[in-house]
Parts: sequence; structure tokens; C-alpha cells
Amino acid sequence: MKPLIVLLSVFIVVLLILKMATGNDDFKKAARIAMSVMLLFTAMGHFMFPEGMAMMIPPPIPLKTELVYFTAVIEMLLAVSLMIPTYITTTGWILIGFFIILFPANIYAAQQNLNYQTGDFDGPGLAYLWFRVPLQLIFIAWTYFSAVKK
Repeated sequence: MKPLIVLLSVFIVVLLILKMATGNDDFKKAARIAMSVMLLFTAMGHFMFPEGMAMMIPPPIPLKTELVYFTAVIEMLLAVSLMIPTYITTTGWILIGFFIILFPANIYAAQQNLNYQTGDFDGPGLAYLWFRVPLQLIFIAWTYFSAVKK
């Protein structure tokens, strides 16, 4: 929920700033800036809750904590890359793939009733997926329409 609030809030603020500064409604640019800020926000969560996030990774995958930090760095690199005109489309496709690859961890965490912030098993469980699945689709569509589609 927090990433969605960050995404939408930043989008609205940036859109208003761009309108006042340039007189144009640059929806795609505002959307990319908002996605970049959201990615930086979620990367910060990887550093704040590494143990709980490592618990989201299914058992067969090794080096869980290292993978959490690695994905945080990937999110930060993607956030920066979305701001570089030459790399916007490529970054958009990579980001869409990233969202798809990470989704099984959210399913696993929901099955385990994991609360990644506390590292406990008192989370919302499978009900979380009723929110997470549409949210993931929103992130993918947002990225597609702001960074990939011409």
C-alpha cells in the first residue's frame, strides 16, 4: 500500500510542478519520476527490513539476505536509469521483467502469512494477494505506458 501511495502522490505533485514550470502536462515524465521515487522508496525497505524480506524468498534459493540487498541495488539503478532518456525504453522492459520475476516472492510470503517488517508470521496471508496482484499489474502497466510505449 505504501509504494502505491508514494507512486500516486509523487505523480500528482510532479505533474503539477511540470505544468507550472513548462505549461505542459507531461504525464509520461511525471509517471517515470514517480516510479523512480517509488523504486528508491522500496529499495530503502530492503535495507531497513533485510531479515523479513529474506524470509519472502522460497527455501530452494540460497543467499537470501544477499539477494535482498542485490535487488535493492537493482531497484536503485533502475530508478536512475528511468531518468536517462537514452535508456528509458530498455529500462522499462527490464523493470517489467523485474516486477514479474519478483512476484513469486510475494505469493510465497502470502502463503506463509509473513509480515516482512516484523519478520513474524502474523501477516495478512493469502488475502494480501487480492491487493498485491492488481498492484503488480498497475506497476507493470504504469511502466509500460510511461517508459516503453511510444
